[in-house]
Amino acid sequence: MQIEPIHYAPPEEEISARIARVQEKMAEQKLDWYVSCHPDNIYYLTNFANFVHERVFVLMIPARGVPHFLAPLLEMPHIRSRSVGKIELVDYFEFPAPVGNNWFDKMKAVLGSSARIGVESVCQLQVYNAINAERIQSDIIDDLRMIKSPYEMGRMAYTGRIASTAMLDLLDEATPGRSLGEVSSRGTGLMFEMLRRDDPSINPRATRLNAVFHPAQYSHDPHNFGDLDMRMQEGGPHVSIVNAVMNGYGSEIERTFFLGHVPEAAKKPYEVMMEARELTFEMVKPGMRMCDVDKAVNDLFKKAGYTENLLHRAGHGMGVTAHEAPFLAEGDTRVIEPGMSFTVEPGIYFPGNGGFRHSDTILVTGNGNISLTEAPASLEAMIL
Repeated sequence: MQIEPIHYAPPEEEISARIARVQEKMAEQKLDWYVSCHPDNIYYLTNFANFVHERVFVLMIPARGVPHFLAPLLEMPHIRSRSVGKIELVDYFEFPAPVGNNWFDKMKAVLGSSARIGVESVCQLQVYNAINAERIQSDIIDDLRMIKSPYEMGRMAYTGRIASTAMLDLLDEATPGRSLGEVSSRGTGLMFEMLRRDDPSINPRATRLNAVFHPAQYSHDPHNFGDLDMRMQEGGPHVSIVNAVMNGYGSEIERTFFLGHVPEAAKKPYEVMMEARELTFEMVKPGMRMCDVDKAVNDLFKKAGYTENLLHRAGHGMGVTAHEAPFLAEGDTRVIEPGMSFTVEPGIYFPGNGGFRHSDTILVTGNGNISLTEAPASLEAMIL
């Protein structure tokens, strides 16, 4: 399966199709309106990227017809310049406002006397409380985001290519003494320049770039990047990470590498991590349950004696963010379907020794999966 990378904004028919799918699900659940205030879901349905602050943004989707987008008056030019598809704009002047002119007054006027209104699980409490109707918790948009359209596949192939280039550069520049600050500055700059070259009108609000690494003394703690002066050193394991949202779509690639030599204590964990990685690639295919993939990976690690060295699931979803549903986790009983995208990243962690984890972003096909990211992975290739 060959996917042509694309970088342009979604055409109107792409957004219209997403709205239509939301309304189909609303009809199944007998909803009069669906209210979304999560920025990622609003972006998915409008191509407008906002951020949460005291000024509320609410997308209200009717059972039939055009969505209504409630937003501050000062944001209207921005919304018009970035949004794709038909929307009815509803503005409010400021927050807080005089009685009768607040955002919630405008929202109530749109929703009227509706009986059943769907709300996201992550709906802001102030928005939830302002809905004067039966509120039905339903994650319609999140569920629809799990299956990628051909357009989205092309966008993700594009971001995967850029992430892979940044990873190869990070590995090529790896040397003892190189700091996290140097790596991050170079890696994010490289990705941004590639994005800007292809699309000078890149949306910075929909772009979050990360290129980082952990040396051995930190790599057992996967999310600890608290010291820009942490430095590469002889040996390892180092874990390098490129996890980024690039003009609206995410990608992730990670590699465990060594400088000069591989410490003896690192050889078996690396080998077992690679076995778990291969098992994940083999099992992620249509019809498999996500929980069964993660359980098989965890069982492999436990059989190798690493029960106490597990910290996370085998992978997570990718899409308009770089970390979303669905999940290759023992608690996720959903079935894998074509069009889903995951990271493949089983890992094990040893305080005093380090962390061992590769990650690649994959797309589920009709009979298996393909990788959207690419870099060497063998132990021999990872001795730099």
